[in-house]
Amino acid sequence: MDFNIFLLLSLFGVAILYSSVGHGGASGYLAVMAIFGIAPQLMKSSALILNLFVSLIAFYNFYDKKTFNWKLFIPLILCSIPMAFIGASLPLKDILYKRLLAVCIVISVLRLMTSPKQPDLLNQNQPIYLKLILGASIGLLSGMLGIGGGILLSPVLLFLNWEKMKDIAAISALFIFVNSLSGILGLITKGFTLPQDTYIWIGVAIAGGLVGGYIGSKKYNTQTLKGILAFVLLIACYKLIFN
Repeated sequence: MDFNIFLLLSLFGVAILYSSVGHGGASGYLAVMAIFGIAPQLMKSSALILNLFVSLIAFYNFYDKKTFNWKLFIPLILCSIPMAFIGASLPLKDILYKRLLAVCIVISVLRLMTSPKQPDLLNQNQPIYLKLILGASIGLLSGMLGIGGGILLSPVLLFLNWEKMKDIAAISALFIFVNSLSGILGLITKGFTLPQDTYIWIGVAIAGGLVGGYIGSKKYNTQTLKGILAFVLLIACYKLIFN
């Protein structure tokens, strides 16, 4: 792997911006790795490891014990955890992996560049089966691609009006953490071992996560930086689709 300064700065920036909205940043890390030509078989494992640390930092910054919705969170992870494990262990051709990842990156761009309005009235009628299906679907895709799934979960929760935005950030962060951990365990069953050089990425991601978590929880405006990241992500999409 190549650890030039531009790669490290890119990972640092991704960690800042994703953690500022309660996400671990896996789709962003994967986009950066694609731009720098990292092998697909190394992308998934590396992104999940970075996700693990940054999502935990994001959860710490957004968690509020008085408002965290455990009744929503627990059904989501009941199916997502085993499905993330299964998804991570499934073989996926490079071309399909790249196409699916490109779709998730586009969703990431839309999530970063929009500021959805807080619903006036939350939908408290949340059928348990829908939570289980939602968790299972996102968990499987998360494991297959090497993401935590928060970038897919949070827009759905906002659309369904199931929770407030700040609480969605906390739910997404913890959702990402448990799914990333499950995905890593799934990779281990396939003989995965963490490349030694990845440790420097972990340090950079943790530093970015600390900065981003503080920025997001204090509600600083990062719209310009998000625009830059969105541009980089779109470049990665082009590379994934046409290369």
